[in-house]
Amino acid sequence: MTFTFEVRGKLKGALAFVHHEAAGGLALMLAALAALVVSNSPISWLYDSFLATPVGVRVGALALDKPLLLWINDGLMALFFFLVGLEIKREFIRGELSTFGQALLPLLAALGGMAVPAVIYVTINWGDPAALKGWAIPTATDIAFSVGVLMLLGTRAPASLKIFLLALAIIDDLGAIVIIALFYTGNLSLGSLALATAGALVLWGLNGRGVMRVAPYVLTGIFIWVCVLESGVHATLAGVVVALAIPLRSPSGEPEQASPLEQLEESLHPWIAFAVLPLFAFANAGVSLQGMSLAKLAEPVTLGIAAGLFPGKAIGILGATWLAVALGLARKPEGATWAQITGLAVLGGIGFTMSLFIGMLAFDTPEYTAKLRLGVLAGSLLSAVVGYVLLRTSAGSGAARGT
Repeated sequence: MTFTFEVRGKLKGALAFVHHEAAGGLALMLAALAALVVSNSPISWLYDSFLATPVGVRVGALALDKPLLLWINDGLMALFFFLVGLEIKREFIRGELSTFGQALLPLLAALGGMAVPAVIYVTINWGDPAALKGWAIPTATDIAFSVGVLMLLGTRAPASLKIFLLALAIIDDLGAIVIIALFYTGNLSLGSLALATAGALVLWGLNGRGVMRVAPYVLTGIFIWVCVLESGVHATLAGVVVALAIPLRSPSGEPEQASPLEQLEESLHPWIAFAVLPLFAFANAGVSLQGMSLAKLAEPVTLGIAAGLFPGKAIGILGATWLAVALGLARKPEGATWAQITGLAVLGGIGFTMSLFIGMLAFDTPEYTAKLRLGVLAGSLLSAVVGYVLLRTSAGSGAARGT
């Protein structure tokens, strides 16, 4: 079995997506920086008040009243997971993960990149049951941030490396979805789950009957989101369920005509990249640096997250990749050197958005909030800087420039 990346016409869509993610990564960085500045300024009270602003929606007897922060994390992030679901479905049916040979290397790399950080975190926090709830925080990779840093290198990084990172991060997102579904659910409401299941059956019925209009899927999806929100399962998973039911065939059956899934993906990308994710970053990256010391950075939760992301993710991704190639299970990305793959593996430690999100599910008490944010920011920042430096210094082969 081989895993070979060749830059041909079929990769144009994936490369365009990579460039889009790079621009979104810059927006994420600016939003996170703004949150840090505001939360450490004299108007930090305004930042906290903004996130605590009550927002309510009422339709007849049904009323949803939540602080703005929860609307961002439960509502807007459901749109993000909807987009992730669309990307996962497209990649596994038509894209770079559509065959076993293509999917094997990023699959193994992603599994290694999730397992090693979890072991590091658990080892550091062993004996503290409350802290152990955060074991999955350093297992995630932020697509926008990591691809954004990689794109700063321009043609110094071969296109095959960019596609490999994209495939790895998408599988990583799928792993995060599974983790959230299995380990971060509250007390389940069977009635709400039954209604959500009924909504999902309606979606698959629409798909089976060949319905190509988006509106029925969206309206049914909103119903499912409300049901899941009340069920105890995290509401963002409703976005994935809806996404998997969106048709990936064009209304006329012509391959050159965009399908409903592709149309939705294209129209949602700008909103997710430049509005939803930056707003999430702004709402969750703010942490006071007052009284910051090495002792606080060395607290088990903070250290476990930071060490899991850097160097844990790099060790897991690089180790699994090397082992797969050494055993002959796959081939490394075409035109990429092991030094470049090492730099890419380090970039995988940029957890940011997904790590913060999982952390918010793992820890529901304020005492862990600052530790969570510090660990994620420290680990992600180190991964970004070191990964970029490694890739920058290792870029130099003619193959890399010409790919």
